Amino acid sequence: MENIFKIGTITSTHGIKGEVKVFPTTDDVTRFKKLKEVILKNDKESLSLHIEGVKFFKQFVILKFKEYSDINDIERFRGYDLFVERKDAIELKDDEYYKADLINLKVIFDNYDSEGILFDIIETGANDVYVVKTDDGKEILVPAIKLCIKEVDLDKNTMCIHLMDGMVE
Repeated sequence: MENIFKIGTITSTHGIKGEVKVFPTTDDVTRFKKLKEVILKNDKESLSLHIEGVKFFKQFVILKFKEYSDINDIERFRGYDLFVERKDAIELKDDEYYKADLINLKVIFDNYDSEGILFDIIETGANDVYVVKTDDGKEILVPAIKLCIKEVDLDKNTMCIHLMDGMVE
């Protein structure tokens, strides 16, 4: 299981006092108001920063970090991803899962003679759609609804799926 979750990406600086504009990748942008600390990460480095201020502008979140107060110091973080530790993640309800925990689960079908891996999750307006790559080379799109998703067992790293008629050619 993942121990950190991506919640956004820094797209640019904002103003001259060290604020950054963040494109959120979380379902609940108001979560930024409750955060005290985030992890900034790119391919080469990772560092922990403390949040001093949060504002919202259009589809972006404007963050101010305690450690930086000048545009010249913060400019280098453009393109960095923001993460939170699992302990700071949003609490889930019953039958809800972090997407990061579902990716790469072994998929067992209760009515199809193959197994697979949950490869990707597509977000739609109504419900998510799971992309499953099967052992027999097919890619199956499965709506994340109770009719199809019979069981998720994170301890065993498995998901049991029931395919509705017409889902597999």
